[in-house]
Amino acid sequence: MSLYRKYRSQTFSDLVGQGHVVKTLQSAIDRGRIAHAYLFTGPRGTGKTSTARLLAKALNCEKGPAAEPCNECQSCKEITTNICMDVVEMDAASESGVDDVRQSIVEVADYQPASCRYKVFIIDEVHDLSRQAFDALLKTIEEPPGHVVFILATTEYSKVPPTIRSRCQRFEFHRGSIQDLVGRLKYVVESEGWEAEPAALTAMARVSDGGYRDALTLLEQAALTSLDGKVTLDQVYEQLGLVNDETIDQILTAMAGKDVPTLMSSLEEVYRRGKDPRSLLESVLIRLSDLTRAAYGVDVGGLQDSAQEAGLKASAANLGAPTLLAYRAALAEAHRMIRDVTIPRVWLEAELIRIANGPKAVPAVSEAKSEPVRAARPAPVETVRPVETARQSASPAKPQDEAPVKAGPVAAAPVVEATDDPDLAAARGHWSDVLAELSEVSAVARERLAKTRVDRVEGREAMVEFPSAMILEMVVGGKLEKAIRECWARRSGESLTLRFFAGSRPSAPQAEVETAAVEWAAEGERLSELVQEVFGPSGA
Repeated sequence: MSLYRKYRSQTFSDLVGQGHVVKTLQSAIDRGRIAHAYLFTGPRGTGKTSTARLLAKALNCEKGPAAEPCNECQSCKEITTNICMDVVEMDAASESGVDDVRQSIVEVADYQPASCRYKVFIIDEVHDLSRQAFDALLKTIEEPPGHVVFILATTEYSKVPPTIRSRCQRFEFHRGSIQDLVGRLKYVVESEGWEAEPAALTAMARVSDGGYRDALTLLEQAALTSLDGKVTLDQVYEQLGLVNDETIDQILTAMAGKDVPTLMSSLEEVYRRGKDPRSLLESVLIRLSDLTRAAYGVDVGGLQDSAQEAGLKASAANLGAPTLLAYRAALAEAHRMIRDVTIPRVWLEAELIRIANGPKAVPAVSEAKSEPVRAARPAPVETVRPVETARQSASPAKPQDEAPVKAGPVAAAPVVEATDDPDLAAARGHWSDVLAELSEVSAVARERLAKTRVDRVEGREAMVEFPSAMILEMVVGGKLEKAIRECWARRSGESLTLRFFAGSRPSAPQAEVETAAVEWAAEGERLSELVQEVFGPSGA
C-alpha cells in the first residue's frame, strides 16, 4: 500500500495543517448543526477527501454523531476500508455525465440508509461534472431527504456553478507549511524505521508545493532508491532532477562577479551530470527565493541544520538584496521563454552570461559597451514636450537608407560619433544607451532605430534624425515612442527632451510677411456698374 494511503488521517486530531476546518466541523457536530451539503476547496493533496471520509465516520459512528470517530464500531471500520454501502464515493473526473449522476445519486438518494445513520455522497473533483449533470444534481442537493449529506470536493472552485455553491457550506483547505510537511515526513520515516537527513526532508517538503500526498510520494520513491537505507539530500536532488545548493551558489557568485569562465565551466559540469536546462533554471529560482528571504530576515522554514542555515545567510549577504531581486526578475522571464527555445542549453548559457554582464538596476539590458564621457547639466523644470515632426525632404531617400536591418539575437553596441561639443557628446551617449537597451528587449525596436542618430542639440532639445519619414511614422504615437521617452528620461535624467525629424534637418519657421487684403470679385449689379464706368454706357 502506498504511503499516502497507509498514513491517511483516520481521526480529526491526525489531520495536519487544517485546524480551522476541524474546529468548525467538530463544533457543528457537537451542537447538532449538521448541514445537508459541504463544499471542500483547496489545492491537491491537502486532505479534502480524507476529511470527507472523517466527516462521514463522525456522522455515522455508533457512539455519535461524535466530534471524533471511535474507529472501533462497525460503521467506522467499514468506512475506513471503503466497503460501506451508505457512503458513496464518486469521481467526477471519470463519471461526469448526467446518466452517472442520476444512477449513482438522484435515484438512490430517496432510499433509507442500509445500516448507517446518514447516507453520505462524496463527489471528488466535482468541477468536472457536465452542465447537464449539475442540472440533474441541483434539485436533489437543494432539498435532499433528511438522511442525505453531500460532500463535494474540488481543486477549482470557480468552475463550480454558483447555483451549487450557494447551497453548500464552503471550507477552504490550505497548503501545508514547510514545518508541517517536514513534521509529517519525519513521523512517517520514524514509523517505517527508516533514516533520512533533515535537509532531504526539507527539500522534499519544498518541492511538494504544500501537498501532503506529493510529499509522501517523493519520500516513498527516495526510500526505494536508497542503497544503504538512508535518504540523503544528494539522492533527493538526483531523484527530482534538481541541482544542489552548492553548485547554484557557485553559479550565482560567478554571475555577480562577471566571472564568465567559471560560470561556463559550472554550467558544463551541470550538463555533464545529465541535468535538464529547465530543471537547472528552476533550481536557481528556488535557491533565489530562499536567499531573498534570508537577505530580508524572513524565516525560510524547515531548516533544521544550523550549518545549512548559516550557509544560506552567508550567500545572501555575499550577493546582496538588489542583486537577488534583479536576478529573480530576469530569470523569471527566462523561465517563461525557455519553453519556446529550440536549443535550451545554448540559449540558457548565453542568457546567464548576458544577465551577469548587465547592470543590477535593469537586469534585462546588456552593458557590453563602454560608457562615454558625460557632461553634467542641470535638470530643467519643464516636462517632456510633444513630438514635433518636420516635413519630409523633397530629395528621395538613399537606397541604403531604405534597406531593412537584419535583426540578430544580440544587438551590437551603437557607435557614438565623435564631437567637440560636450552637450552633443552627452546626448549621443544617452541615445546610444537607449538604442542598446531597447534593442536587447525588442527586435522591432532594433530594426526601426538602427539608422537613427542625434544630429544636434538646440537649447534643451536633442534633435534625433530618422532615415525616412515612413520609419518615423511607424514610431511616433505608438508604444515604441513611449518606451523611447521613458528610457531616455531614465538615462539622461531628463536633462534634455527629444524632438524627432526625418530625412534632413527641420527647416526654421519662416518670418511672417505683411500682405494687403484682396477684395472679393464683383458680382451682379455692381459688376454692371463697373463695366459701364470703364467702357461707357454702350460697352464700347
